[in-house]
Amino acid sequence: MNSIINLSIIAVTVAVSLLAFQRQDLLRELLLDPLSIQRRGQYYRLVTYGLVHADAQHLLFNMITLYFFGGLSEQLISQYLGPAGYILFYMAALVVSILPSYLQNRNNPQYLSLGASGAVSAVLFIYVLLAPWSLILVFFIPVPAIVFAALYIGYSIYMDRRRTDNVNHSAHLIGAVFGMLFVIVMEPRLLGNFFNQLLAPLAG
Repeated sequence: MNSIINLSIIAVTVAVSLLAFQRQDLLRELLLDPLSIQRRGQYYRLVTYGLVHADAQHLLFNMITLYFFGGLSEQLISQYLGPAGYILFYMAALVVSILPSYLQNRNNPQYLSLGASGAVSAVLFIYVLLAPWSLILVFFIPVPAIVFAALYIGYSIYMDRRRTDNVNHSAHLIGAVFGMLFVIVMEPRLLGNFFNQLLAPLAG
């Protein structure tokens, strides 16, 4: 169930992305440009790059995923850190997921990055941690969340090594790991609960 904070993140991201589709100057001002950070100290780009997307399909995929899986993450994090906790978590996921790419390319004038995929991966993998055997629709095919997670990680590692497209697969991986580690540190009992759920079908 979605609540106001997750829906607000979606609404702001959609609004800014749609505006940036029409205004290239806004897009250039918000996306991750390592040289602008290095030379001008525009560290806000480590967060604002998640507000803009390459195209409508990129935006739609991220926001649909955030809509269906963000509500549970928000409820969990808000229980421990209050209403602002989820916002801080989401912003931290944006920074952490892109940080290795930024450091690796901080002197590369050709490198640019945009999109909320790293933070969305963090949200999605919290859901996997909480409900590993729940079904996720992948191209309209129901797949257990834990199976999807294994395939997602394997695919991301494979594509990150190949580097044959413009997708930042490492940000997806780092975001996924960050999401799970964040809530485990926040509530260590979740790890034991995760393994208990994994073993439950085998025990049955």
